[in-house]
Amino acid sequence: MIVVARQNPQASDGSWHGPCYARGMAHPDRAARPATYEDLLKVPDHLVAEILDGELYATPRPAPRHAAASSALVVLLGGPFDHGRGGPGGWRIQFEPELHLGDDVAVPDVAGWRRERLPALPERAYWTEGPDWLCEVVSPSTATIDRAKKLAIYARERVPHVWLVDPIARTLEILRLEAGRWTIVSIFTERDTPRVEPFEVIALDLSLVFNEPRSEPQPLGIDQGSVLPRDPTIRAGMPTAMARAGTFSRTTAAAPMTA
Repeated sequence: MIVVARQNPQASDGSWHGPCYARGMAHPDRAARPATYEDLLKVPDHLVAEILDGELYATPRPAPRHAAASSALVVLLGGPFDHGRGGPGGWRIQFEPELHLGDDVAVPDVAGWRRERLPALPERAYWTEGPDWLCEVVSPSTATIDRAKKLAIYARERVPHVWLVDPIARTLEILRLEAGRWTIVSIFTERDTPRVEPFEVIALDLSLVFNEPRSEPQPLGIDQGSVLPRDPTIRAGMPTAMARAGTFSRTTAAAPMTA
């Protein structure tokens, strides 16, 4: 569902009026004046507000599958590329940043800047620098906005890489900007573990993005000597407590260990 709200020019109290559309995309009154940032600030906090081509769009917070996919990307990319753990670092990965791109205000699900372009985070609550990569998690109700309106804005601002994640179809679509036009580089499914630009240094397990891990989590059983304390005075008191907790049997616990 998309809610397009616009200020009623006839209302002296500045109240908001806008129809709710259960299907498809809302059609705002194009005869109304272009929306301003002051208009956006009046949108209730529980909605995501954007100004695209002078029209104010306010959408509900993401559904669980949508939120899970974008959150997974932040985790998978944030460690190796934002924090440099298991990867080269050199990026700033942000969740739902508010981008001020000319007269447009867009809120992608995830975006990233190379630190050489953004050495420090802005003190303000929004970004005026176009990102080096971003991801939109599309749904049936937002697909038209994401593909028609926002992609055109991102191309104008020369964002070089855009990912489109579809949590229903469970696909990842990779777009690259070439000569001002979007080229589809690849389309992957939840079964793939691709190396995807601009983060091709690591293999991305898409089963985690779509909340469908390939294997069940392993139980936290302590049955290997390498993870037990080497101090024998500490080990002496562990078998009884661990047997009560069910982590391993007394037989296993009593096995001799060498220091």
